[in-house]
Amino acid sequence: MLNQLIHFDQEMFLAINQGLSNPFFDWLLPILRNPYTWAPLYLFLIIFFIKHYGKMGLLIVVFTLVNFGISDALSSHVIKKNIKRVRPCNDLVFKEEANVRVRCGSGFSFTSSHATNHFAMAFFWVVLFRRRWKHTLWLCVTWAALISFSQIYVGVHYPFDILCGAVLGILIGIGIGSLFKRFFPDFFKINHTTETITT
Repeated sequence: MLNQLIHFDQEMFLAINQGLSNPFFDWLLPILRNPYTWAPLYLFLIIFFIKHYGKMGLLIVVFTLVNFGISDALSSHVIKKNIKRVRPCNDLVFKEEANVRVRCGSGFSFTSSHATNHFAMAFFWVVLFRRRWKHTLWLCVTWAALISFSQIYVGVHYPFDILCGAVLGILIGIGIGSLFKRFFPDFFKINHTTETITT
């Protein structure tokens, strides 16, 4: 059963990594997965939260950082170091079939930390803002999914790494969001049109 799952995972990897190969993806997806691309967006959001929500914004930033720290620790330092799955671009047998479009990291593959971290942040913000801004859900999910998908396309993760990382991140994000909701329920009672929170 496990061998069948691994084989299916490899076939799905090749279908994306090779089957969807095109010049536009070759240009866009390596850029999209690069921290230098998305870090300015997250910096902007941190500034926005603080400026728009005042003291409550600082709490949102703190919870965002805690959320990220938990997701990264579980994915990178707990799961990866215990599962020890080799990346497709480092597999001595399989890497000959992969199109590796970026530098292959030396770390393990399962779960994808990119997927875990981005989905954790996305769903934390979904819990906080989906009732205030109607487009929050699809914007956050699309952003996290594109970054995660790019990990397969460039050759550094299998689809199952991404899927499990995304599920883990979603659970963490919803969990931390639920804690925020429990500790600061007034944030969710503010009228949708309110511009500032002075808590």
